[in-house]
Amino acid sequence: MNFFQLNQHGTNVKQEVMAGITTFVTMAYISVVNPAILSDAGIPFAQAFTATIIAILIGTGLMAFYANLPIAVAPGMGLNAFFAYTLVAQQQITPSAALGVVFVSSVFFLILSLSPIRTKLIQAIPASLKHAITTGIGLFIASLGLKLSGLIVADEANLVRLGDLSSPSVLLVLGGLIVSALLFSRNVPGSLLIGMVLTGIAATFMGLLKIEGVTAMPTLPEGLMVNPLTAFSDVIQYGLFGAVLSFFLVTLFDTTGTLVGVGKQAGLLKEDGTIENGHRALFADSLATMGGSLVGTSPSTAYIESAAGVAQGGRTGLTTAVVAGLFGLTLFFSPLIGAISGVAAITAPALIIVGALMLTNVRYIDWTDFSEYFPAFMTILIMPLSGSIERGIAFGFILYPIFKAMNKETVHPLIYLFGALFILEMFFL
Repeated sequence: MNFFQLNQHGTNVKQEVMAGITTFVTMAYISVVNPAILSDAGIPFAQAFTATIIAILIGTGLMAFYANLPIAVAPGMGLNAFFAYTLVAQQQITPSAALGVVFVSSVFFLILSLSPIRTKLIQAIPASLKHAITTGIGLFIASLGLKLSGLIVADEANLVRLGDLSSPSVLLVLGGLIVSALLFSRNVPGSLLIGMVLTGIAATFMGLLKIEGVTAMPTLPEGLMVNPLTAFSDVIQYGLFGAVLSFFLVTLFDTTGTLVGVGKQAGLLKEDGTIENGHRALFADSLATMGGSLVGTSPSTAYIESAAGVAQGGRTGLTTAVVAGLFGLTLFFSPLIGAISGVAAITAPALIIVGALMLTNVRYIDWTDFSEYFPAFMTILIMPLSGSIERGIAFGFILYPIFKAMNKETVHPLIYLFGALFILEMFFL
């Protein structure tokens, strides 16, 4: 195990394996939730499930054997919802065209990961907008979980209202949500997964979940869902520049924030505040997104759930090698996972709780400076109300430089550029 430099990092095989198991259990819900969301976009569940695992194997495998970091990579929450419910459902483009958008954004992210520009770009984005984007996506995901579960339904007078609380499926959601939240509040590892399992058992007794099979041979993709040669032309044809920019920015913020946060917890930060092998981590993330888009899934990102494994002592890539191996085994359980994902009441609590976790970033916004918090506020508000993460990001990047210019405050030129690009995309393309 000298490859992983266990002695240099003050760890051992047993500690790393236990950390890997902990990380896997904590984030295993994504193997159910991601295919469920993507299937709403018209991607067959079996295809989406296999693509999800392939993306995890690429990203997490590279984190293990190339970056030697205990940080797992998987398709990101919020990005999958943006893909399914904004690009495909709202803008009515084909799933393959939407995957082309993911591929194009991954190309730019890959180029960025290989250059020193990434540090300057991250520093150029105002902190208030970074936190607002994460917060807004949290509200977007939570509102999605509420709607899919039937807790919130459409209403002509008030737009939305509470659903039928006496409905068996809604009662199941409430029960699953309370159990999952209580487990999470007690810091139980894998609380979201445990909540889904318990809710699934209850759904079986209630006749809402019917399991016709547990294991099966993996369903391999029959071919690429994206033609790399036409992906760029599809973006131009459908005018999806804003979507590319949104995927790019969110992936950049998510991955960088997770790398710094988990890296600090693991004692892997250098004196300048960067993480060991950080450039390799970004490279792993971009390749996972690129590979995943080719076979049928939304962008990947470093997972904050990796912090659970680090808390168990994970310090090297051996932790993520274990995570990748366990996810690889899930390929043989697609019938069971497919049945579970088909019951919204089982997956909705996870969406709501993840949304709540992302909402905590709102405390980092400067609420004493109107020119800082109003663009952030509009970013947060627009996402769930419009059903579009892209539009929320656009409002933030358009309003921020305007308010700062009116106050005669200095803004990085890139912010003006991003604002101009979003105006061009929203009003002229």
